[in-house]
Amino acid sequence: MVQDSFGRAHDYLRISLTDVCNFRCTYCMPKEDMQFMPSSKLMQACEIDAIVKEFVKLGVNKIRLTGGEPLARKDLGDILKKLAVYPVELTLTTNGYLLDRHLLDLLNAGVQSINISLDSLQAEKFHKITQRNYFNQVWNNILLAVKSGLHVKINTVIMQGVNEDEVLDFVQLTKDLPVHVRFIEFMPFDKNDWNQSKVFTYQDILNTVSEKFEYLPIKGHLNDTSKKFKILNHQGTFAVISTMTAPFCAGCNRMRLTADGKMKNCLFSNGEANLLSVLRNQEDIIPIIKQCVWEKKEALGGQLDKNYQKIDIKKLNNRSMIAIGG
Repeated sequence: MVQDSFGRAHDYLRISLTDVCNFRCTYCMPKEDMQFMPSSKLMQACEIDAIVKEFVKLGVNKIRLTGGEPLARKDLGDILKKLAVYPVELTLTTNGYLLDRHLLDLLNAGVQSINISLDSLQAEKFHKITQRNYFNQVWNNILLAVKSGLHVKINTVIMQGVNEDEVLDFVQLTKDLPVHVRFIEFMPFDKNDWNQSKVFTYQDILNTVSEKFEYLPIKGHLNDTSKKFKILNHQGTFAVISTMTAPFCAGCNRMRLTADGKMKNCLFSNGEANLLSVLRNQEDIIPIIKQCVWEKKEALGGQLDKNYQKIDIKKLNNRSMIAIGG
């Protein structure tokens, strides 16, 4: 098991398959005319397979495929087949738009759980946030995923003045649907127009939920990124990912691989290790992986103040969210 200098064991790898996305969410990729990476710079299916093989040797037992939009990758089926042979829990995060086209591939690869991003239950507001009029397609695919037996988590970035008025509507979903709604505090990335006033906090969310529902906490685990809750007689659950107001760095076990093969030891780290170049030079990537993890900062990439009110977005040195991978 690979460890950092603080003794945290890392066994969870998140792999971005592409920086391409068919949405233009304002907090992630606001520019309509985004320039995406050329194919030659992306990890190819065989290279993803080769890199994953080394991570598995180091004890990785969970892999999440992200993007951009991972379902937009044309060779997704081939990638899934290659990764399905490893003794890992294979999962995926998607915006849901193309899910019906790839559902069988996911099920055949042994995927049992997926995260679907959905920031509004109102078609008009969904259109405003994503700059795409795809709400009905996404919602129908969420229902399709539930019907197929997948464990469905709905990821909702909550932003003050944008969608905080829908918190109760999202929680209400968990009454009759076995979905697991996860509210995410708005986080700062390159050019995503973040500021402190837009953060609808963990406590704000709980205060809002308590206006209508009584809830109980669900016992968590060391590596959890979310704080989970259950409402009596509801089929599903809700949770909060409190990166800004109550970080969970002490139990972090995650490593990230960008679509161009750069390894990041934290979502907010300003450093990267170029695994793809090392692999293409036919050199051993394991020492690079170990060194990258060892250099991981204690919290928030060493860049963000633990008091989100003091964060200076102008000093943040990082990629945009779309270029990192969710």
